[in-house]
Amino acid sequence: MPVNHPSFGLLPEDRVIIFDTTLRDGEQSPGFSMNLSEKLRMAEALAELGADVLEAGFPIASPGDFESVFEIARRFAKDGPVICGLARAAPGDILRAAEAVRPAARPRIHTFISTSPLHMRVKLRMTPEEVLEQVTASVTLARNHAADVEWSAEDGSRSEDEFLCRCVEAAIKAGATTINIPDTVGYAVPEDLARIFTMLRERVPGAERVVFSTHNHNDLGMAVANAIAALRAGARQVECTINGIGERAGNASLEEVVMALRTRHDSIGLVHGINTPRILKTSRLLSAITGFDVQPNKAIVGRNAFAHESGIHQDGVLKDAKTYEIMTPESVGWSKSSLVMGKHSGRAAFRDKLRSLGYELGDNALNDAFRRFKELADRKKVVFDEDIVALVDDEMARANERIALLDLTVATGMHTKPTATVVLEVDGARREASASGDGAVDATFAALREAFPHNAMLKLYAVQAVTDGSDAQARVTVRLEEEGKLVDGQGADTDTIVASARAYVHAVNKLLAKRLRTAPPALAATA
Repeated sequence: MPVNHPSFGLLPEDRVIIFDTTLRDGEQSPGFSMNLSEKLRMAEALAELGADVLEAGFPIASPGDFESVFEIARRFAKDGPVICGLARAAPGDILRAAEAVRPAARPRIHTFISTSPLHMRVKLRMTPEEVLEQVTASVTLARNHAADVEWSAEDGSRSEDEFLCRCVEAAIKAGATTINIPDTVGYAVPEDLARIFTMLRERVPGAERVVFSTHNHNDLGMAVANAIAALRAGARQVECTINGIGERAGNASLEEVVMALRTRHDSIGLVHGINTPRILKTSRLLSAITGFDVQPNKAIVGRNAFAHESGIHQDGVLKDAKTYEIMTPESVGWSKSSLVMGKHSGRAAFRDKLRSLGYELGDNALNDAFRRFKELADRKKVVFDEDIVALVDDEMARANERIALLDLTVATGMHTKPTATVVLEVDGARREASASGDGAVDATFAALREAFPHNAMLKLYAVQAVTDGSDAQARVTVRLEEEGKLVDGQGADTDTIVASARAYVHAVNKLLAKRLRTAPPALAATA
């Protein structure tokens, strides 16, 4: 039976709402925090991807979170996806969320409270009756400020059936338009989710008037399977993230859920509004912003997802790709053609190439990217699409940063103590420093610490080749920790040492941004 939803109108029975929480739950991953400009870029990419709902943040968490949600809501003041703000079942949270999402053309308040015996006893220290009263009060207040209200039962998959039914009934009576049952700790198996959603839809009065939503974590590696099971049982909203990022083992991966729905429509019979050829670009943008690459064998967006090494597989694919590929690479944004650009390519051709890769840059950004492309083309025999993507993502990641790497000189050898000299621009002022180390990279990082002193500790250093060949660009990831805060930075260059310096500076810039963000203690978010 179709549901008449305040934000979507009369929803077809087979239509799945894609609720993206990359900017909220995804950002709670250690090291994944984004600044305002990065969140806006990501929000725009998610809107272009076709996400129906963007959970833009947790407005009460900090002034920075409120500003991010508010600015994203303003960006979509005329049209675009539903913009959602998260709130605990507390008046202050709900009013702050209402204020943050108000500029959006389609605002939503998402309020939650724990319903499992363990959470109620240990975390909330509330009785079931007190929780039930909070459900009614919080949803009622939210409905006074927004027509579109989502209510979530945190740790819903471990809640008692009878009490969960009572809470869902109370939320619907108070005016909730979406009911979300999260598998907060990734404990459930698909049969659990199927049973819970079937039970709620059959037993709760008014269930036919709301959209049921599923939110699954991947602690046991079953988040996507659980999401599909919930959809089969009548849920029509799935909460997910790009690349499956999120707390602990992450959330259900958006790209895996939507491609499962598309590829196995014969079995699942549901549709979505995602523009799937934009999946890879969105995935790579998130990796560039956060500094976290996906693993090579990641479904859909990993670099090996459409690679074939086995001779038997290669023979089959050459005869007919469908022998070993259940979807086309182009359907999710991979391109068969890589080799086109070189040092003689002009600005117009470069702009066209960027458009074919899904990038639209302003004049200043285009000029910067074209300059770096020319420098790269002078050093490389062949410039591949992957090189251009790495170059542009690296350039965009550095926009509006306080610290810029201006120059780097390294001296090293078998019988020479490695030394490095760096020149930085910090808030417009030039700083230069030199240092030695156990190797070229160690010396470079030591010089960077001399030029911009800080107490952050290096926790991870990883190098990956963007393409094949000895002249391939290196993509370096650097993870820094400062007072429990983790950030990852990335840098790309044909010179691994330069890429390393870029990645380190990127990480320090993210630490500086994170220092400005403070959150109140004991902030629990539905997951």
